Amino acid sequence: MPIFIPFKAYRPKPEFAHKVAAKPYDVLSTEEAREEAKDNPLSFLHVGKPEIDLDPSIDIYDPRVYEKGRENLMKLINDGILVQDPEPFFYIWSQTMGERTQIGIVGCASVDDYWNDKIKKHEKTRKDKEEDRCNHVRVTNAHTGPIFLTYKDNYEINQIVESIIQNNPVYDFISEDNVRQRVWIVSDKEKINQIQKLLSEIDYFYVADGHHRSAAAAIVGRERQLANPNHKGDEEYNYFLAVLFPASHLLIMDYNRIVMDLNNLSKEDFLNRLKEVVDLEKKSTRFKPTKKGEIGMYLDKEWYKLEIKPKYFQTNDPVESLDISILQNHILSPILGIDDPRTSKRIDFVGGIRGLEELERKVNSGEWAVAFAMFPTSINELMSIADAGKIMPPKSTWFEPKLKDGLFVHFLD
Repeated sequence: MPIFIPFKAYRPKPEFAHKVAAKPYDVLSTEEAREEAKDNPLSFLHVGKPEIDLDPSIDIYDPRVYEKGRENLMKLINDGILVQDPEPFFYIWSQTMGERTQIGIVGCASVDDYWNDKIKKHEKTRKDKEEDRCNHVRVTNAHTGPIFLTYKDNYEINQIVESIIQNNPVYDFISEDNVRQRVWIVSDKEKINQIQKLLSEIDYFYVADGHHRSAAAAIVGRERQLANPNHKGDEEYNYFLAVLFPASHLLIMDYNRIVMDLNNLSKEDFLNRLKEVVDLEKKSTRFKPTKKGEIGMYLDKEWYKLEIKPKYFQTNDPVESLDISILQNHILSPILGIDDPRTSKRIDFVGGIRGLEELERKVNSGEWAVAFAMFPTSINELMSIADAGKIMPPKSTWFEPKLKDGLFVHFLD
């Protein structure tokens, strides 16, 4: 069974939490991060994307970038902005976006569990992005952003968490994305032991979001294990920062596609080819899919409803039956020539949080020819694929709200 332990977090004093908390490094470009953090020296973007404090001519993977990240992290500690708790604690983190709230347990997961698949993955990682996060962990000697994990709901754990959040939180603020962030400290040893025991009875944890971070944490943890002749197994580098959410709390939004051109097809030829795979219906307004098997398409300033023909769902393979797989395998690849969406420069991905308006904007700009709006992958589909040891297509899931960086830091020693 997977291990989850309390830890002595470095975290902001309550009066600084709203200033420190920042979007994760991978949802902003360098330019966006530079703009967002320019008037806020406490923003954790200075740690997660430290290139924003260097000359723009410096490559984002330059060693000076990681050194700057460490320098900025240590400044937050030396200035008393981040302070370490005296004992290992769990923390409860609640995020409320609109009418929805997700509540998770903050602690540390096991590097060994990552390698032995007690923590299940559903995405491939890219080596360049993996190495970037490895270098960030190596140089800062810290996990500065939490990995987003989930597990199948457990009633007893939910009851303990509910009892804890009846108390006053240590943090309670609205972040810049209009999400209410609340944190409670679990310092009671009896409750810590109860949580640990119940979590130890869970079969598996699943990486929901943060595959590159978790891979980097596991790689650097393994490096530290091999480099330590006196390795015992209880050192801090054997664990990485994570937040565990029950599956029922999570919201997966659509992750949409835009394609640069029609692969030398005329509009009429393209639509005719599409009819081999889907039933096509022109719409007078924006079309957002309402169920599995539906795709919205924006082409030449018009919206279409695409309904995938039933024969494409006649498979027992949990990956092949995903809407995104059917789009890729039967439309993007054979019709539009996008054979590998991981490497093709002719395709891009737009998170559902940006709305259908963003798809229209991209296509209307003339830089992109067609957009596809997807129905979200479900958490059950994600778990089924991970349980089968299979890999989802890239950019299959967009979780909201995102976890903030900066509220918790875990050092490797």
